[in-house]
Amino acid sequence: MFKEFKNFIMTKNVIDLAVAVILASAVGMVVNGFVSDIMMPIVGMFTGGIDFSDMKYVLSPAIVGADGSITKPENAIMYGKWVTAIINLIIVGFVLFMIVKAYNKTKEPAPEPAPKGPSELDILKEIRDELKKQ
Repeated sequence: MFKEFKNFIMTKNVIDLAVAVILASAVGMVVNGFVSDIMMPIVGMFTGGIDFSDMKYVLSPAIVGADGSITKPENAIMYGKWVTAIINLIIVGFVLFMIVKAYNKTKEPAPEPAPKGPSELDILKEIRDELKKQ
C-alpha cells in the first residue's frame, strides 16, 4: 500500500498540481498586496479619501465599564470590508482577464496559407461536368 501511495504521489500530475498550488498562493499574495497597497488608495482618492474597510453599521455600541475597559464589544455590520472584497474581485478578475487574453494571443495558430491550385470542390465540379458530357 505504501508503494502504491508513493507511486501516486510521485506522478507528474501530482507534482505539477503541487507546484501550481504553491505558485497560486504566491501570486495571490502579490495580487492582494497590489490591490490593498496600490489600487485601494487610488480608489479611495477618487471617492474623496474614503477608506472602505472602516465603514460599518453599528447595531449595538460597545459598553465601556467605569474603569475604561470594554465590557461588551460593539456589534456591527462591517460592510466596508465587503465593498473592499468586491473591488478586489473586480480588479483581480480584470488583471486575470488581461493575462489570459495575452496568453491566448501567443497561442493562436498562424493562418494556413491558401492551397495552391484548384480546391477539392473545383476538382469535383470538373469531374461532374465531364461525366455529364459523356
